[in-house]
Amino acid sequence: MAFPLKITLLTGLLLLAACRSEPIQFHTLTPVHRSNTSLTAGGEIRIESITVPPQVDRPQIVIRQGDSGVAILETQWWAASLVDELRSALVDQLASNRKNLAVRIEVQRFDSIPGQYALLDVKWRFRQTGTDERTPLTCRTVVQSPSGPTIDDLVIAQQNNVKRFAALLSQAADKSPSECPPAKLP
Repeated sequence: MAFPLKITLLTGLLLLAACRSEPIQFHTLTPVHRSNTSLTAGGEIRIESITVPPQVDRPQIVIRQGDSGVAILETQWWAASLVDELRSALVDQLASNRKNLAVRIEVQRFDSIPGQYALLDVKWRFRQTGTDERTPLTCRTVVQSPSGPTIDDLVIAQQNNVKRFAALLSQAADKSPSECPPAKLP
């Protein structure tokens, strides 16, 4: 009688161990260190809207695999939706000496390849708000940063892309927004 009880107990423990899942790790695009630009500049650039491709518009981090595949990482999540993460990171870093300026951001590509690079390809539009509205300026920017092999490395590379993109927007806003900066950032 004791032997079947031991087998049942051992089987139950094995089943419990097999059902154990990895804990979910949460990541953010907002870096630990707050940018000094928003503390020293005279105004803010208002973000009207942000859109991202549907392939990456999910709580889980999506990475590229091979030439045509993607993987949805079930245990690696953004702390908020990707749109909210981008908005939070950009608001933290965007500043300008100009007032009455709004931007619309349309992410064309948000590629993440562990051990290779993180890429942010953005179409953006500045618009004067208020009484002296001018023709909007529409530009496209591609930012790419090298990445180490881990998901943390990849997130840091994307944080760097967002930081560089925010700096470009701030610089473009401080100039008369009439011509686009270079499309690819070094």
